[in-house]
Amino acid sequence: MRITYLEADDTLVMRLSSKPIVREGLQDWNTCVSYAEDGSVVEMVILEARKCGAWPLHVEHREAA
Repeated sequence: MRITYLEADDTLVMRLSSKPIVREGLQDWNTCVSYAEDGSVVEMVILEARKCGAWPLHVEHREAA
């Protein structure tokens, strides 16, 4: 997984897989989801990420039980 935040554009790109993208679809006006041939999600792009609260990410680390 690779997460990239483009500050100048306020765009968050989350690449979940290295599979080729064959289809893209809008979930709402600022969220685009890209899919592989097998239907799995390859990438998500969120426009105005800071404005809509998607950035900065909250990361929590825990010890394994």
